[in-house]
Amino acid sequence: MSPGRGFPRKIALLSALYFAEGLPYGFQITALPVYLRTHGVSLTGIGLATLLGLPWLVKAFWAPAVDRFGSERLGRRRSWILPMQAGLALACLAAAWVQPEQQLRPLLLLVLAMNFFAATMDIAVDGLAVDVLEPHELGYGNIAQVVGYKVGMLGGGGLLLFASRFIGWRGLFVGMAALVAGVLLITLLVRPPAPAAAAAGTRGAPAATLRGVLTTLFAAVRVPGAGWVLAFIASYKLGETMCDAMFRPFLVDAGYTAPEIGLLIGTWGMAFSLAGSFAGGVLASRAPLLRAVGIAAAIRVLPLAGVWWLALLEHPGPGPVLAVTAAEHFFGGALTTTLFAVMMSRVDRRIGATHFTVLATIEVLGKWVGALASGWVGDAFGYPTVFGAGFVLSAAYLLLLAPVRRVALRSAGNARTSP
Repeated sequence: MSPGRGFPRKIALLSALYFAEGLPYGFQITALPVYLRTHGVSLTGIGLATLLGLPWLVKAFWAPAVDRFGSERLGRRRSWILPMQAGLALACLAAAWVQPEQQLRPLLLLVLAMNFFAATMDIAVDGLAVDVLEPHELGYGNIAQVVGYKVGMLGGGGLLLFASRFIGWRGLFVGMAALVAGVLLITLLVRPPAPAAAAAGTRGAPAATLRGVLTTLFAAVRVPGAGWVLAFIASYKLGETMCDAMFRPFLVDAGYTAPEIGLLIGTWGMAFSLAGSFAGGVLASRAPLLRAVGIAAAIRVLPLAGVWWLALLEHPGPGPVLAVTAAEHFFGGALTTTLFAVMMSRVDRRIGATHFTVLATIEVLGKWVGALASGWVGDAFGYPTVFGAGFVLSAAYLLLLAPVRRVALRSAGNARTSP
């Protein structure tokens, strides 16, 4: 079934909203590790800097409030999106006047605040996506979600980091603030599309109370086989994140400069990640969702073996680094889009923001485990060990496909036999 007539407007609005969310995270994972390593911070310290993304992990605690409360005049979702965009823009602007050499702690606190505003906005934007996307639009809709977010990461990380040699540290954050302000203006001027037919009545009305939201959520996560699904979501990036968290410090230690890393990883890497995310969305629209995840996960293992190989070289040149980076980002991007389509397909639309946020929190938690462990493993055993462990964990992930497929088949059978 092809997308509906209002689909282009849905995609354009969702892409812009996810773009704004990706800006601070792009800075955190691309620019900040390079800055910290060049100023002598240990690999363990860089791994611990992942804690600045804590709001993305704990946002499920306030997601029920985002699902339940909202202004009728502004709209249920937009009444949360607009103030979060304003707070994000102000935090970026404040960071422009911080001197990181003398004020590292204020900078880190502002990055934490940026993540809080972006994570809270993400709850409402995910809820909006669940509201307006029809089931047959999920593959292409998740292109907007993943690609929009990654374009934001490209802007906040690779492009602005590369441009920092011309515009300076202050210009980097002023640019981020201006981009967020532009999306805020779009949010004010463009009314969200009407809820999709699937959200309007197939599974009941939205929960009317906070207690109703929580009761519906607990029922959704206690269905038979839910544990396998949660493990499937939590571990899909575990090994890949171990590699990614240490790859930029590895390049610093291999003699690459910050602008070179910004170009290789933050720009070229993100460009291939965007292409992979788009390809994954197309794959998820034309194949059964679990089959699409399995294909992407199986191929993703190969470039992670390449990352391991780079660590064994005495002097990895830019050609091999770019080739491995391109392949790893492309297939990792495809896997992300296909898995997010699976997540959205399992959401109870009555509590769309809360349910998807819980699944997304599980997804972030799995990546955090890998990122936090990577610094300790790297300091203790070296880069080859941490990259080899990431490769092995990513290959082992394929073993989860069989039990999750059985859960999906059982759910489909129950749906067919229910009245």
